[in-house]
This record gives sequence, structure tokens and C-alpha cells, in this order.
Amino acid sequence: MSAPQYDDQNVFAKILRGELPSHNIFEDDKTLVIMDIMPRGDGHILVLPKAPSRNIFDIAPEDLDAVMGTVQKMARTVVKAFGANGTTIQQFSEPAGGQVVFHTHVHVIPRFDGVSLKPHTGEMADNDLLAEQAAKIRAALD
Repeated sequence: MSAPQYDDQNVFAKILRGELPSHNIFEDDKTLVIMDIMPRGDGHILVLPKAPSRNIFDIAPEDLDAVMGTVQKMARTVVKAFGANGTTIQQFSEPAGGQVVFHTHVHVIPRFDGVSLKPHTGEMADNDLLAEQAAKIRAALD
């Protein structure tokens, strides 16, 4: 069985090309950070590599290094922005692993003692709320 190929028409590839809107938080030469439009908690963000890769199995090591550096920076930032007690970091690879969008991405979710993650419902969050949270995170960036 051969590995599935990268599909450059996935939603994150379209966001990276500017073909779809997103609430951008942070960008450098190798990564883009956006709000998750179906958040499982307040301040739920996604870290994307700019280079195309399907998931953990095919991402270039230097792109994975860049993604994880940004994940760490953003984990610190969302904890600061929301006064969180910690974070949940998630990466899903292939359908059996729970992956739905086939462009490598890492979820960074601020967490609070005693507060469970919301279920993944597939419903989009209020756009104004996402914009407000995006501004709060950007203001907390060092």
C-alpha cells in the first residue's frame, strides 16, 4: 500500500494561498497560526507549516522543527492571554488517527482546571468571538 498523496485543494492549503479567510494570529517564514473555527475551548488555535505535507508521516524534519517551535511559543502565549492553567497539544495523522483535514497541523488549546474540552461538533463558532479571541492572543505575543 502506498502512502496517500498530498491534496493541494485542502482547506489549509487554500488558507495559506489566501484563497479562504482565516483569523491569523502569528506568521513567520515557515509557519502560520490561525484560530480553529470549530474550537473545543476558548483560544483554540492551529499551527500550520507553510510547506505542503499531509501529516507527521511525510513532513520534512526542518518543517516539523519549525512547527514545534511555533507550537511552544503559542502554548506560552495562549496561557498568558487567557490566564489558563495549561494546554492540550494535539496532532492527528490519517483517518484512523482522527485527522480530517489532510495538511499537517497542530492544535493548541488553552486549558483550565475543572473544565472539559467541548466535543467536536462540526459547527462553526461565532465569527465575532473568534475575532475577539484572535486579538486577545495577538496582544499577548512577546
